[in-house]
Amino acid sequence: MPDSELRDGAPANLSEGTLAEGSPGDGAPAERNLQAEADRAIKGLQDGLDADVSVYAMAVLVNRAAAELHRLAKSEATARKGTEQWGTWAALQNSARRLVLDSSPARDGAARLAGRAR
Repeated sequence: MPDSELRDGAPANLSEGTLAEGSPGDGAPAERNLQAEADRAIKGLQDGLDADVSVYAMAVLVNRAAAELHRLAKSEATARKGTEQWGTWAALQNSARRLVLDSSPARDGAARLAGRAR
């Protein structure tokens, strides 16, 4: 693969969060740029907020996203117990749990900056 197609060692479409997904009705795959969608969601969440409230919004988003990632990975790890994929799902579950634990103090600190109770 040419270097121009690589970003951080991954194919450009993967590092940019592009995902081929089927389109309802026509059978042709449609690409979703998940990175761009996430960036738009983040920007939308921050729109019109002061810096202290924006930091709180981002910290809450990170914590809630980590919690959802953990929930999904735990569910899939449980469903795949005893299969080849179980180890990968279990590792993701463990990483996601660490994200939840690491993001909680950031969320709590950001809440204090924004003058909000957690």
